[in-house]
Amino acid sequence: MVAHSFSHIRHWVFDLDNTLYPPKVRLFEQIERRMTAWVMRELRIPQAEADRLRAEYWRLYGTTLAGLMAEHGVDPQGYLHDVHDISFDALTEDRALAAHIGALPGRRIVYTNGSATYAERVLAARGLTGSFDAVYGVEHAGFRPKPDRAAFQTVFARDGTDPACAAMFEDDPRNLAAPHAMGMRTIHVAPEAEPAPHIHHPTDDLTGFLARLV
Repeated sequence: MVAHSFSHIRHWVFDLDNTLYPPKVRLFEQIERRMTAWVMRELRIPQAEADRLRAEYWRLYGTTLAGLMAEHGVDPQGYLHDVHDISFDALTEDRALAAHIGALPGRRIVYTNGSATYAERVLAARGLTGSFDAVYGVEHAGFRPKPDRAAFQTVFARDGTDPACAAMFEDDPRNLAAPHAMGMRTIHVAPEAEPAPHIHHPTDDLTGFLARLV
């Protein structure tokens, strides 16, 4: 029984993009386009090279931003402000999701590789403002991104999250490896979620999964 596996959980950690809203709305595609435009403009390179760097830095460093900081010394604040300046019209409120998150026992937080300001805007568009006790962005980890274990440790120490009684919901499976190693319950949320050694529960329906817990 799934609920029994979560009976000890008192800290609930949620990723943001493609986790607290369905990937089919394609919100992150807007961000990716702005990332490419930013890289083209700031590094003065053509689109094809900018796209290649964006994907390569994401693969090697965890986020495009981390790669740009390491390789080019970019200002993270200006970059985050620019790439997150998008439309949220594709997002709709999800009252059922809000109700199930609100019913979870204990502390509930959002932890994203985006900025906290951007996360708050997404939560507002989804009708989830007030559903969480805290919202943490990459800036709260010193701009060190998931999947780096040190990033999780920094945010969890700041929030007082105890991994032994915590669960992590995330759409990117590589971002669940460190939480699993730290002793957390791990849930992969994706349309084609699959089990893996570091994933306890795959699901393609976050709202439905939470309903089974509460």
